[in-house]
Amino acid sequence: MLTVAYLANEFPVAVEPYVGEEIEEMRRRGVNVIAGSVRRPSARDTEFDETCANTIYLQPMQILVLLRGLVLAFTHWSRISSLLVRVLLQGREGAKLRLKALAHTLLGACYAVRLRGRGVEHIHVHHGYFGSWIAMVAARLLGISFSMTLHGSDLLRHKVYLDTKLKYCQSCVVISDFNRRFILEHFSEMDPRKIIVSRLGVDPPLAETISCRVNSIVRIRFSLLAVGRLHKVKNHAFLVQACARLRDVGFDFQCAIAGEGPERQRLERLIRKNRLQERLTLLGHMRKPEMDALYRDADLVVLTSESEGIPLVLMEAMARAKIVLAPAITGIPELVVPGKTGFLYRPGDLEDFVRRIRFLQTAMQYRERPWTNRIEWIRHGARVQIATNFNRQKNLSRFGNVFPKLVPPHDWSSPHEDSVLQQI
Repeated sequence: MLTVAYLANEFPVAVEPYVGEEIEEMRRRGVNVIAGSVRRPSARDTEFDETCANTIYLQPMQILVLLRGLVLAFTHWSRISSLLVRVLLQGREGAKLRLKALAHTLLGACYAVRLRGRGVEHIHVHHGYFGSWIAMVAARLLGISFSMTLHGSDLLRHKVYLDTKLKYCQSCVVISDFNRRFILEHFSEMDPRKIIVSRLGVDPPLAETISCRVNSIVRIRFSLLAVGRLHKVKNHAFLVQACARLRDVGFDFQCAIAGEGPERQRLERLIRKNRLQERLTLLGHMRKPEMDALYRDADLVVLTSESEGIPLVLMEAMARAKIVLAPAITGIPELVVPGKTGFLYRPGDLEDFVRRIRFLQTAMQYRERPWTNRIEWIRHGARVQIATNFNRQKNLSRFGNVFPKLVPPHDWSSPHEDSVLQQI
């Protein structure tokens, strides 16, 4: 039986369901998967996932594991010497990033200690952040291969030591054709055969959860919905500015943002400053039944992120036949085809964003053809796009067919159990 370790920065978390889904898909196929997480998730996230009961958590650190990790790193330092040279002597990273990389190297040694003796043949890690460095170190100390999945900001904005991670990974899974092109353009030494495109997806909803507003009675207020973690990269401040502009031109609307995160207080201040308390609501974390209701009642689902992979929230909205408006960045145009499956706006262009919202309100509430037929056609196109190219079950099945092929035969054996380690 193939045994692999699956590592994430934090697992399980509600906003990254694909990690648990891939683990369960592998297990259904007879692969022994050892789930791992650098950090412990919040109690809210652990409620929905039974997988966390058997997950290896690296933090908080155990003293005994730390000591064994130090011994393992020292006794097999030659296997990670090239990584240490990269951290200490090469590149343009600042002192802070180098110190963090050294700390993550030690965490990698601790992770290797936790995996020793469990027959692990390969490590796969989601995202190219610090967890990928930890996985790479652990794999080299254990004498096995590792691979990683790159999504959005981990590749496009925060690519710290990504050159080294790509150099030593057995394969790199990306979620969009855009990401593949980006790697080949910016990391010319990367073998194109090592880059595999594997799209994420969502489940097509039941028919009763799908709502179309075109033929309904025209409501007084146009309903906008944004879904996403309250993080700076999601750029919800841009949406607040747009709402202020819509209000100033007399556009009657209601906007809701579903999600929680570190930007909440800043956004609350911005909402008060623009006197939008009656128009824009921060809903916080919403569970699936509540999200179904929000999608059902929304006229338009908007996304304002500065960086993304291909967002699940857009897939969820489109699967429910909702009209979506998103920035024309990264892999989003592979999902949202303008005028066919949704609409795009010029990134960072507030006027273009506002103008398209007003246009779509007119188009969706116009009582006569051809507008009604056009909007209905786009709704249908959105659902077909999800069912065909972003269907969770179909894409998981494809991933399940590909993943075992990423694990190569061992080129060198795992380290012997050191007598020193056994005594600690």
